[in-house]
Amino acid sequence: MKKERVVSNRVNEESQSKNQEQSPEIGYIYLIKNPSSNELSVCASEEPLSRGAYVIAPSRYGLDYGMVVGSAMAMGQYEPGSMQCQGACLHGDSFALPTDDDDLLAVGEPEHDLLQAEAKTTNVVPPETAFQKEFIKNNDVPVKISGDIDWIDSVATTADHDRFLELSAMEEEALVICREKIEAHGLEMKLVAAHYLFGEPKIIFFFTAASRVDFRDLVKNLVSVFRIRIELRQIGVRDEARVLGGLAVCGRDFCCHAITDKLNPVSIKMAKEQNLSLNSTKISGPCGRLLCCLSYEYDFYYEEKRKLPQEGSRLKIDHDLMKVVDVNILSKKISLIGAEGRHLTIPFSAVYHNSEKSRWEVSREYLDELLSN
Repeated sequence: MKKERVVSNRVNEESQSKNQEQSPEIGYIYLIKNPSSNELSVCASEEPLSRGAYVIAPSRYGLDYGMVVGSAMAMGQYEPGSMQCQGACLHGDSFALPTDDDDLLAVGEPEHDLLQAEAKTTNVVPPETAFQKEFIKNNDVPVKISGDIDWIDSVATTADHDRFLELSAMEEEALVICREKIEAHGLEMKLVAAHYLFGEPKIIFFFTAASRVDFRDLVKNLVSVFRIRIELRQIGVRDEARVLGGLAVCGRDFCCHAITDKLNPVSIKMAKEQNLSLNSTKISGPCGRLLCCLSYEYDFYYEEKRKLPQEGSRLKIDHDLMKVVDVNILSKKISLIGAEGRHLTIPFSAVYHNSEKSRWEVSREYLDELLSN
């Protein structure tokens, strides 16, 4: 038994080294979005691809159907007012812009249009606009591939796209069946989504729960129904929002669903640093956790406030020590209050740090101007 294991391991190592030898040294690096979990993966391609192209590529769950959201080398410069997507916010139903070429297949078209166009094309690649061609020209630069970067298996064909639509319909049925089984077993878990893996016969069920759940009997029951491999993955409430998506309080798609798959930690300190309301209903998202966007400008506020006197420190103005009560980064003004209730607002340019005395002071020029008035 041990000999067989050693031989099989040797065969696997030889096959892996053979695949590495066969892989080209030069390629193009892309970000691939998984439609089931909205997670991004970095993959290499032998040929340049346009944004919005459907591909069959490795994901953290296995070989799956995905979409190119852009070059991993450079996502391009955003111009204010531009209607073109610049990052992972690219959606599958809007990336194919209409063109005058009827022979090209728009991926966002209904299924019956796809079937009619099957005789015209075999690759499900969106028509390249002038913007996309310019993007490829400026950003798709072949680089030397090193490390454990997975390679895109192939560009999705019309048959692959039809199979993906079929599996998506089957996922809805799988959700209904799984929810019935969960209720029958009396398990305290909330089913979020189901996904048929494209590269192998396996269903992945995503669920949330307040604690660990013993779902071994549930898995056995599901295997007897579907007759394929079953995998249950417990995720958090922020991951649930990332998978399902929705509209945030700003009126746009959830950041975790449409912009990035990186759920960075967010703390109440970030809201305090930006002088935001600490009302939990105003700074929390639909998932019940703090808004992801609180972290976007936190670094800016933190760095700017380091260059200014902190709240609670005192500044001497006309023989009166006044306390700093507010530092407004946007208006670039500091609010002060004196011992007798005197209020004063001064600009950032009026203060400087005296390194010899290790304290903040108001410039003599501003004081002279203030006292003269």
